[in-house]
Amino acid sequence: MEKNKLRIFIDMDGVLANFEKAMLKHPDYGTKGWKPDEVLDFSTFEVIDGAKEAVSEFLELGHEVFIASTAPWRNPQAWAHKRLWIEEHFPALKRKLILTHRKDFLIGDILIDDSTYRGQTEFDGTFMHFGKHFDWTMVRNTVRTITNLEIN
Repeated sequence: MEKNKLRIFIDMDGVLANFEKAMLKHPDYGTKGWKPDEVLDFSTFEVIDGAKEAVSEFLELGHEVFIASTAPWRNPQAWAHKRLWIEEHFPALKRKLILTHRKDFLIGDILIDDSTYRGQTEFDGTFMHFGKHFDWTMVRNTVRTITNLEIN
């Protein structure tokens, strides 16, 4: 890969797709023992504001962009739902989906994720904790800065 080109991994749920909004709208929300990742239709999630623009910018800059998501074991339909959602909302990434429960196994420059319990903090690159410390504006600015540092 060229020096100024980055390999960027982006989590789907909570970063690209609005998992929380779908969860809160579900009729069983708040029911004791209810596990949203086991029943939600991931293909119906709304895109989080700013995500499409950010992904488009990263691709225009020539970066490699992948979606690194975790699929719930007890909801195998979610695996297909995720693929269909990506194909609809991010067609340029339709063959760039990685399903993993270990984000620390990924090899790249940047990981953008909203959680920390699947090895994100051990990722051997820059981890951007989305929602906690980063929003899409901050992510885009950071990627621009890193790209410019690599060019110089």
